[in-house]
Amino acid sequence: MTATGTSPRPTRERRRGGFGPVLRAEWTKFRTVRGWVIGLVVAAVLCVAFTFLVANGNHEGGCTGPPAPGSGPNSPGSTCYTGHPFVPTGPNGEAVADSYRFVEQSLTGNGTLTARVTSLTGVISTNPANVAPSLAHTRPELAGWAKAGVVLTPSTKQGSPYAAVMATGSHGIHFQDDYTYDQPGLPGAITNSSQRWLRLTRTGDTLSGYDSPNGITWTQIGTAHLAGLPATVIVGLFVTSPVSFQGSSSGAPTQATATFDHITLNGHAVSNDWQSHSIGTGPQDFYPTLGSGNTFVLSGSGDIAPAVGLAGGDTASSSLLFGLIVALIVLIVLATMFITGEYRRGLIRTTFTATPQRGRVLAAKAVVIGVVAFVVGALAAAVAVPLGEHILNANGNYIFPASALTVARIIAGSGALVAVTALAVLALGTILRKSAGAVTAGIVVFVLPYVIGSVASGGADEWLFRLTPAAGFSVLGAFPRSALVSYPYTFANGYYPLAPWAGLAVLCAYAALALGVGTYLLRQRDA
Repeated sequence: MTATGTSPRPTRERRRGGFGPVLRAEWTKFRTVRGWVIGLVVAAVLCVAFTFLVANGNHEGGCTGPPAPGSGPNSPGSTCYTGHPFVPTGPNGEAVADSYRFVEQSLTGNGTLTARVTSLTGVISTNPANVAPSLAHTRPELAGWAKAGVVLTPSTKQGSPYAAVMATGSHGIHFQDDYTYDQPGLPGAITNSSQRWLRLTRTGDTLSGYDSPNGITWTQIGTAHLAGLPATVIVGLFVTSPVSFQGSSSGAPTQATATFDHITLNGHAVSNDWQSHSIGTGPQDFYPTLGSGNTFVLSGSGDIAPAVGLAGGDTASSSLLFGLIVALIVLIVLATMFITGEYRRGLIRTTFTATPQRGRVLAAKAVVIGVVAFVVGALAAAVAVPLGEHILNANGNYIFPASALTVARIIAGSGALVAVTALAVLALGTILRKSAGAVTAGIVVFVLPYVIGSVASGGADEWLFRLTPAAGFSVLGAFPRSALVSYPYTFANGYYPLAPWAGLAVLCAYAALALGVGTYLLRQRDA
């Protein structure tokens, strides 16, 4: 005490180190309450256990004998099958679509393949069963990403590396390689007055694509490097046309027909020894090939592009979701009790007497509950994700390939989702002071929107996953999007409307608002 009987002002040193002791005190409170520590373990165990149950209850396909060495489900020679068609894997490990009509010749060493596309037309199936188009059940319609052009590949095996120059239904000329890389060329569709010349040149492992409106003036579109190309490769003409989702949620098969002429290989008219193939199709998908030499009319269906959507099967987070929601509810209870427990027992007055800066107390509690929730969520996901994938695979399910970066994002995102929700519910507990009310509010605000959104339709699901805390679940999204594929990227098809971190940012905004209100009320109220 000073001579006047007042307390001295805190020194700079005391103010500077003031948060550390408060943080240690809150951490000590949390770890010394056995029920809370047990609750963390229970949350993690429930997450893993429910992931196991969900994955184990999902059976699809089976095996008629030992798997063929090196073969995947549904691949040629495999004795195992799934309920999904075989999905090829591209050069970089990604799932791809790789089916098309193809006429080819071999090319040894360097060389150039040139062709003119004089027409590109299409039809779409009107058969309600959505089978491959037939003349009796079609109407004229050219898919926007129908493709016809020249291609080079070391193998006709699905998923092989390639480079191609192509005319498209409505996106102009493109030079594409290895399914995901794309460079645009001349714009506009193929018409009688706007035909396109295409050229593909090999120089070692480097492929260059060119286009021309007249066969005289050529423009280089781009280049691609296909490492390890053999001396002899396959070159030829191809046509493919993807499923159309215009006016159909399930999609309707389409077929494209292209006419090629002025076909030359290394500057010379091509001989008649073309080989014709339907890549990635079955007998029911046979399409006629008309012509020979340097004039061809090809018809085909399929796509050469990244694979997208639920047609690809399960994902790294498919079986994790339910277990994570269960763990989230447990942590909502713990986060609530971390603050309301002190109100119920009257210990909050003691806390505020020891630390009069009430905002500092709430901040310390937020750090403690946020960190422990993140660790529990991330660790549980790190165990649950590979466990779920292993069981799904063993049960004959196809797992959509995910990169190591995507899996890491799902694991870290699971921890962040749980941690941010815990912070928001801690704030609700501060605002309401009652455990039952805060737990109920936490579940209603942070869990219920996801449950409603998962069964809603008519666009309501899209809005719920954009504007409510359910947007935070976007961090679990694993299916890729591609500008090269026209697909309904909706929640019903496995896509959240927001990007992963954008969705988490929406959840963070709710948590920040709740913490702001909680801090304000904490400072204004009596303990």
